[in-house]
Amino acid sequence: MIYRTYQTYADALGPIRALAQATSDIFFRPWPGNKIGEVLLPRFSAACEVLARTRLTHRRPAFGIESVKVGGRVVQVTEEVTHHTPFCDLLHFRKDIQTRQPPVLIVAPMSGHFATLLRGTVRTMLRDHDVYITDWHNVRDVSMMEGRFGLDELVDHIIHFLERIGERAHLVAVCQPAVPALVAATVMAEDNNPSQPHSMTLMAGPVDTRVNPTSVNELAMSHPIEWFEQNLIGTVPLRYKGGLRRVYPGFMQITGFVSMNLDRHTNSFMDLYRNLVDQQLDKADVIRTFYEEYFAIMDLSADFYLQTVRTVFQEHHLPLGKFEYRGRCIDPGAIQRTALFTVEGERDDICAVGQTSAAQDLCKGIRPRMKRHHVQTGVGHYGVFQGRRWDAEIYPLLHDFIHLSE
Repeated sequence: MIYRTYQTYADALGPIRALAQATSDIFFRPWPGNKIGEVLLPRFSAACEVLARTRLTHRRPAFGIESVKVGGRVVQVTEEVTHHTPFCDLLHFRKDIQTRQPPVLIVAPMSGHFATLLRGTVRTMLRDHDVYITDWHNVRDVSMMEGRFGLDELVDHIIHFLERIGERAHLVAVCQPAVPALVAATVMAEDNNPSQPHSMTLMAGPVDTRVNPTSVNELAMSHPIEWFEQNLIGTVPLRYKGGLRRVYPGFMQITGFVSMNLDRHTNSFMDLYRNLVDQQLDKADVIRTFYEEYFAIMDLSADFYLQTVRTVFQEHHLPLGKFEYRGRCIDPGAIQRTALFTVEGERDDICAVGQTSAAQDLCKGIRPRMKRHHVQTGVGHYGVFQGRRWDAEIYPLLHDFIHLSE
């Protein structure tokens, strides 16, 4: 009923929002010499656009990275899918250069947003690296015939993608996939896999959520796993390719994110209204761009979501030495050849300081000279991997870590 109720609501409001957008476009510019045209119509137009912008979309936006500056010159960037599975594409940002750059696999979070949430991360890293990213598919578009998708399957994808990229690749996991990335590196180390990552960077990831619990962690601990299954899991309507697949709907996730910072989002839409009325279009475009990405949502497999809540946030399997991958007990102490870099944000209210750095103690087989940790002052969760301080302060450290690991 959760998904059916949402779909009925979305279907009902869709035409209204489309009409609001069309109306906003018509009355966008004031009509000089007319009191209504000069004063009221711009406000009416701005209000219509704000209403239209509150819509959710369910398809990945374009990365839109067409070029990047490398060594002082602008080079073309071409997106290409180098490997495809029903649940994910291995997306390569190929550059028109002859110089070898360290290959890096960025594992995007499966948190209700598409991989394009890391557009800024990719654009920055493209300057000095050969970048690949996990482009996760919206599971409501994946047929039931393709089977389940849980934590084991996520780990499988990371391992297979590293093998596709080849030896001496570097692994960067942002937020949620810090745990499966650490598990994948452990499995590859135990198997002496020649494609095990040369370095691994974990950014703002929930390795041990017992440390400095946030409101997100407290919510996970406040109910038994049965509550999450009964109240947060829906069934994809038959109108979609993934009809009847059980999912944690993206609209539930975005509702939770927005409610955590309701005042900030409300103020952002008020700023959008004022900027449109005042014709400050550059400022309005910044807000538009952010919410076009933020409100592009994807559903998560119920198997993956419930397993993550239980093993990562409730029972803390990895730090307690109980995490299992396909029947194998995982001990990150087996990792020896992969250098480790952990990054946290001082003001992160989703993954607090100490939760990611816990990986440093778990990876006891890595020599101290191959480890590094950094806490970035003045940033929250998203500031760890995008924005001014990511670009100017965090990325230079990551660049040096990867290149010194070569």
